[in-house]
Amino acid sequence: MGNKNPTSVIREALAKVLVFYYPFAGRLKEGPSRKLLVDCSGEGVLFIEAEADVTFEQFGDALHPPFPCLDELLYDVPRSSGTIDSPLLLIQVTRLLCGGFIFAMRLNHTMSDGQGIVQFMTALDEMAWGAATPSTLPIWRRELLFARDPPHVTCTHHGYDEVEGKIIPTDDMIQKTFFFGSTEVSALRRFVPPHLKKCSTFEVIIASIWRCRTIALQPDPKKEMRMICLVNASVKFKSLVPVGYYGNTFAYPVAISTAKDLHNKPLGHAV
Repeated sequence: MGNKNPTSVIREALAKVLVFYYPFAGRLKEGPSRKLLVDCSGEGVLFIEAEADVTFEQFGDALHPPFPCLDELLYDVPRSSGTIDSPLLLIQVTRLLCGGFIFAMRLNHTMSDGQGIVQFMTALDEMAWGAATPSTLPIWRRELLFARDPPHVTCTHHGYDEVEGKIIPTDDMIQKTFFFGSTEVSALRRFVPPHLKKCSTFEVIIASIWRCRTIALQPDPKKEMRMICLVNASVKFKSLVPVGYYGNTFAYPVAISTAKDLHNKPLGHAV
C-alpha cells in the first residue's frame, strides 16, 4: 500500500460503489401487510475506522470461527441492528501494528444473500483498484420473485411444517470448528454406493453429520428426522433472474427420514 491508508481507500471506494448500490444507503420501512420496502433516503451506511495494538500473527495460525475479538473487530453500534429504520450495512476496517488490516461487515439479510453480497464486495474491490464502474452492474428488480397473490401452492413445502422438538438456546451451545480435508472426505466416500459417486463433497459431509447426530440422540425409531440446508435457487432460475441481481434467491429444501432408517441403513440412504 506504500503510504496509503487502507481505511481511506476502502471508504472512498465504498462511497463510489454506493452510487450503483444506492438501496444499501437507504432504510427499510414497513408497508401494507408488513411488506418491507426500501426508502432510498441516501442516509448512508455505518463505517468505522479502528486501530488495534496487535499484529496479524498474534491472532494465531488457525483463523476460523469463533474468530477472536469479534466484538472489537465489528463494533455493534447502539440502535444500529434493528430491521426498520436502521443502517443496512455496518463496515469496520481495523488497522494492525504490522501494517495489515481486518475488514469486517454486517449485512441486513433482507437485502442480499451470500451471492449478492459477494457481488457487492467484488464491486467494492474493483472501485478500490480504480475502476469507474463495476464489471457487473447491479440489478434491483425484486418484482421478479414476488409471490403470487393470492398464493397458489403447487407442492408440499416441508420447510414450513410445524415440528415438535427441543430448540437448544444458543447460550447453552458450544461452538467448535472441524476441518474435513481430502483424506477425510475420501474416507467418507468409501461408504457411498456406486450410483451416488457423483454426489458433492457437501452432500457427503452433511449426510454423515445428519446420520451421526441422529444415532447420538437416540430418538424414537419412528420419529421423523429432518435436515434443512440453504440452496441457491438462482442457478435454477437463469431464465428469470438476470446477471447482476443481488437479492435473496435461496430456498430451504428439507430432507426427511425416520430415525430408524438413518440408524440402520448405510450412508447412501442419507445421501
